[in-house]
Amino acid sequence: MQLLQILNDVLAEIDPKQSIDIREETPEQTVKRMSSLLGMLKYKPPGTLSDPSSFRQGLVTGSKPVVHPILHWLLQRVPELKKRAYLARFLVKLEVPTEFLLDDVINDTYHQYEELVEGFKTYHKECEHLRNSGFSTAEIRRDINAMEEEKDQLIKRVERLKKRVESVSNHQRMLEQARQLRVEKEREESLTHQKQEQKNQLFQAEQRLLRLQQQLKHLRQAAADATPESLMRRLEEEIKINTYMVTEKLPKELEGMRRTVQCMQKVASEPAMGQGDLQGMEDKIKAVDSQINQLIEKRMMRNDPIDDKLTLYRQQASIIIRKKETKAEELQEAREELAAAERELKQRGSHGQGPHGEEVIRGDELKRLVAKLRSKGTIYKKKRQGIAELRAEYGVLQRTEEILKQRHDTIQQKLQTVEAEKGISGYSDTQEELERVSAIKSELDEKKGRTLDDMSEMVKKLNSMIVEKKSALAPIIKELRSLRQRRVELSQDYEEKKAQYESCAAGLESNRSKLEQEVKALREEMAQKENRYHYINAMSEIIEMQIQRAAEEMKAYVSSDLQEKKKAIRDVYMKNIAEQELLGKKLREEQKIVRESHSANMEQMKMWRDLKQLMECKRQSFIKAQSQVSIGQIIQEGGERNRAEC
Repeated sequence: MQLLQILNDVLAEIDPKQSIDIREETPEQTVKRMSSLLGMLKYKPPGTLSDPSSFRQGLVTGSKPVVHPILHWLLQRVPELKKRAYLARFLVKLEVPTEFLLDDVINDTYHQYEELVEGFKTYHKECEHLRNSGFSTAEIRRDINAMEEEKDQLIKRVERLKKRVESVSNHQRMLEQARQLRVEKEREESLTHQKQEQKNQLFQAEQRLLRLQQQLKHLRQAAADATPESLMRRLEEEIKINTYMVTEKLPKELEGMRRTVQCMQKVASEPAMGQGDLQGMEDKIKAVDSQINQLIEKRMMRNDPIDDKLTLYRQQASIIIRKKETKAEELQEAREELAAAERELKQRGSHGQGPHGEEVIRGDELKRLVAKLRSKGTIYKKKRQGIAELRAEYGVLQRTEEILKQRHDTIQQKLQTVEAEKGISGYSDTQEELERVSAIKSELDEKKGRTLDDMSEMVKKLNSMIVEKKSALAPIIKELRSLRQRRVELSQDYEEKKAQYESCAAGLESNRSKLEQEVKALREEMAQKENRYHYINAMSEIIEMQIQRAAEEMKAYVSSDLQEKKKAIRDVYMKNIAEQELLGKKLREEQKIVRESHSANMEQMKMWRDLKQLMECKRQSFIKAQSQVSIGQIIQEGGERNRAEC
């Protein structure tokens, strides 16, 4: 239960909606809520827990192999999961059945909902882009306000200049010349910018040429040094290093990792440990520490001279092994740094290329590069000056050496001639050889004596230090024994008090849980009583209002004042009833009149309809007669015209 509560607290940190006490809900509800959130966060269980039923069962029971991987995955990605949980509130679409989407209103609403989701995606992307771009709204507003103020100042300044220029003769011509001057200045600035860009491109090309020349130089040197013997020597060194890494270093690290994993699996598979278990483990650790201290004391008391002699060699061997391991770790770190540098170089090379494959250096990088080149240029000039001075001094020293050699050769020749005259040729060479051999012998004797003296002094120092340590540790050991006995007594007393405390705490915890349940039940009962009280109070107020209205109605009805009577609801209703009765009587009379005149009106309507048909027939016959008369006249006129022509 405690492990599940910890998992629930971590989920509540990611999504505030999950801040629920798991004791207030059933295990099925807890597992359903956690599973839905983990699914929304795209958590995938390990391979051994891929079965959903076993995963849910492990969540219900709070199993460590299930909960620990979830906590490890969540705690590694808290900011990312917070963002994902926030977006899921708006981007996880509601599933509406297809039969509901047949309704036009629901379909239109669902389309609007999808459009709003897409709009939220767009706005969120823009917001993230603005956050990552480094712009601040306050800075932009300040810039806008400053630009507006500067614009107003420029407008006022232009107006003042216009007023001053209007009084000058030929001001239009001057304005035109000023405009041309501004155009030429802008053109000059653009040409300067182009010139600077071309300089940058030239500088980049020169840098690229230098790099390529450096690479060519390195390749040539590598090719010059690439003799079979050097290659074999390098390969042998690399094979030795790799053999050591594979046979000694890496197996040790792998074995250590395996032991760590086994210990962690053992700890994870064990049930949850309480305070008593932890105390037991601490007691065991203390007992083992005391045994180790006793063994160390026995070893110090024994003081075997053979072991003392072997200790030096063991220490030297352990120092050599540590140095070897340190160098191997340094080599491994250097290889990792080299690989990381090569990856970074490739990445920067890929990012720093233009559209046509040329390298592009940005503004800040160019400034840093220029500053670095300037500092290196000054250092180079100083170094070159120093090298020139050293070369001049080297030339003087070389000339001095040649002169001294010449003098030495002349003296040697003179000495040899003198030795030949005296009959002892080769005496000086023999003397020099004897002096050299004696010097070497004296140095070796001195080194041997110094080494023996150092070893004897070291042995004396070690023996004296051991005696001092023993004498210093003797009272401490006596005091430690009494303290150990005291510790045993205190630990027994502590265990008894601890058992009493745990039993008392368990009883208090059970009483507290019972009291919490009673308080919860009483609070629920109090809430019900409060709801009942408020309901009865509201009903009593409504009834009082109704009683008050009835009393006012009786008062107005009984009152002798006509104005008050008119205000009474009964009189108002009676008046409305009388008006409605008069209206109904009037309507009934009108209905009676309509029923009586209905037959006569229908006959009159029929006569009017017949008259309309009769008049329509007459109109049609009149139109036909008119058309026949016009045709006859036309025929008659045509016949008369024919007769006249004949």
